[in-house]
Amino acid sequence: MSFIHDNFLLETKQAQELYHNYAAKMPIIDYHCHLPPADIANDTVFENITKIWINGDHYKWRAMRTLGVDETYITGNASDKEKFAHWAKTVPYTMRNPLYHWTHLELARYYDVYDLLSEKTADAVYAKTAELLNSPGYSCQNLLKKMNVEVVCTTEDPIDSLDHHARLAQSDATVKMSTAFRPDKAIMIGSDAFNAYLDSLENVAEMDIRTYDDLKTALRKRIDYFHEHGCRLSDHGLNQISFEPATESEVKAIFSKKREGKALSRIEVLQFETAMLLYLAETYHELGWVQQYHLGALRNNNTRMLAQLGPDTGWDSIGDYSQAETLSKFLNALDTKDKLTKTILYNLNPADNEVMATMIGNFNDGTIKGKVQLGSGWWFLDQKDGMEKQMNALSNMGLISCFIGMLTDSRSFMSFPRHEYFRRVLCNLFGNEMHRGELPNDMEWIGKLVSDISYNNANEYFKF
Repeated sequence: MSFIHDNFLLETKQAQELYHNYAAKMPIIDYHCHLPPADIANDTVFENITKIWINGDHYKWRAMRTLGVDETYITGNASDKEKFAHWAKTVPYTMRNPLYHWTHLELARYYDVYDLLSEKTADAVYAKTAELLNSPGYSCQNLLKKMNVEVVCTTEDPIDSLDHHARLAQSDATVKMSTAFRPDKAIMIGSDAFNAYLDSLENVAEMDIRTYDDLKTALRKRIDYFHEHGCRLSDHGLNQISFEPATESEVKAIFSKKREGKALSRIEVLQFETAMLLYLAETYHELGWVQQYHLGALRNNNTRMLAQLGPDTGWDSIGDYSQAETLSKFLNALDTKDKLTKTILYNLNPADNEVMATMIGNFNDGTIKGKVQLGSGWWFLDQKDGMEKQMNALSNMGLISCFIGMLTDSRSFMSFPRHEYFRRVLCNLFGNEMHRGELPNDMEWIGKLVSDISYNNANEYFKF
């Protein structure tokens, strides 16, 4: 039997039946990713597996660096074949890291390659995948169809034109592409790049941004523009939610001070961030959007390598921020005005799983099924152990039956078997408890719950 087989990760007959009869057949709604919209709209064809699978994948890059692979063969000027060879040599050393599972699941699902990837098999795998990638049916849109992807939702800055999204929407493509509005650069007033970013925002909003009211107007113009292009989600990648109240006049003074190039205190930064987050969240509620908050990353730790390679190249880790109190105050400030829209909280620190799982229950008010969600395990936690811990916390302290399931949060067109991976883990959790008698042997009902978590809940929640 090959390593990847029909019952991979499915330990009992109940788990196998749940997966094969209920989860596997469901389409995929990938409601948060970082795929390049241009590649989807252009239906790009990748020349070889390095370009589609290794380039841009900081998960793989971190593993290769740990093994002692020189940067030349990671992000440097080595050939694509040389880079793949070094990744193949690394793979056997990744056992018990999720990369080992993902690697072989992705090779199997996209290319029917079931041999274990290693230094010995590298040449044959590289040749076979290159042949397939340059054959009909392996363009970006076809790769999405191959994985039964119904919708992908990319993530764009307010200054983005959304031209690629518009072009795809006007084409005869069957794959749908939406976007999420990510205005973090307009919130992080403590950044040295804040004023330069606002200069760029001025250009697309076609107005000067000299005052705080100007900034709100400019962002509202871009939100309306995104809304007109079908956007119904926002996304924020923050260390933690700020909550330091200030008067409107104080916030205006803080903004003016920054635009004049003056230094701000830590309190002033928090006051501005709080005001801006509340303004945006109330706007999302007005338009009926879903808001997403990715919390807990400690980014750009290695300044030497950041200077060489830039952000999102593998120098980030889990942060240990205090989350509960300010998050509670932020959500409560919105709820008090009845302006809390559908909200997803993604947690990166596993120590905070129970904090977040209980937090969502404070603001699920009966108006919408699963209005406030604990998002799936993400980044360092989107692996078997992380998924299980997230789902156990959600089950113990909320209703996993209302969970909207998995997303890739990926920059790779080969990452969609992670939905299969998640569904196998999900079915194994339920199936094993059925096998032990901890859940009733009601296959029809539990199968429905599995189908809902795999697809139906997200379909109902987002209404793409």
